[in-house]
Amino acid sequence: MAPQSSLAELLRRHDRDRYLCALFTPEDRRAAVIALYAFNYEIAKTREVVSEPLLGRIRLQWWREALAEAYAGATAREHEVMTPLASAIQQYRLSREHFDAMIDAREMDLDDAPPASMAALDDYCAATSGRLQRLVLEVLEAGGQDAAAAAREVGIAYTLAGLIRAIPFHARARRSFIPADIAAEVGLDVATVFELKPSPALAAAVERLAGRASQYLASARSRRQRLPRSAFPALLPARAASGYLRDIKAGCHDPFDPRLAASGSRTVFRLAWAAVTRRY
Repeated sequence: MAPQSSLAELLRRHDRDRYLCALFTPEDRRAAVIALYAFNYEIAKTREVVSEPLLGRIRLQWWREALAEAYAGATAREHEVMTPLASAIQQYRLSREHFDAMIDAREMDLDDAPPASMAALDDYCAATSGRLQRLVLEVLEAGGQDAAAAAREVGIAYTLAGLIRAIPFHARARRSFIPADIAAEVGLDVATVFELKPSPALAAAVERLAGRASQYLASARSRRQRLPRSAFPALLPARAASGYLRDIKAGCHDPFDPRLAASGSRTVFRLAWAAVTRRY
């Protein structure tokens, strides 16, 4: 259990929302969920830990090869994430297609160009967080089309809310996830975002992204009555996302509002209330 404890600490430091969500999973499945969330963190940080795109592709290829070995039944590579992840793959027979989609999507992070369209950004969010939450469903053995669709929608909404909150971080690196079609519709010159200043056009773009996230949350929640109770922990990021979206609206859709940086501190209370009411 020592590797799992180290992974929990890794998540607590670097992905607190998912760490908190993992705490609400059944104890006998928590280690596998933590391994999944830690894997997501490892591939998500690729852009930030390499000095050039080629090195990022090499790093992601390492994960592809490690996963291929795990699915072939080979001894897992000695890595604090890969070792428990391989055990989870074998124990719960996790679908490899989700892992492949997640890695492929993270390769897109190495490109400086923003998404061409809102649809392209939806696909990116679905391939990253959407696939991740579907893997969590598999660990929870909560099947069904509605559960899978809800997990996808929650993943998209959570990622959209997170990308809004991360606009200052990405702007400092001269990157933008605001889709080109949205920027064109609202008259936003993305280069002005890199000046780290609010503008009416940026607020309009953020409002579009937040509205899209809210639509996905509403769709996911419309499925609630058709889902098994066991699916609930996989959908908890919805509660975090809705909290962030309220804070974004309260800040007049200004991603540079300092209150957004502090809004994550309330996530634990939002998740606890969700656990009490059993409503994601």
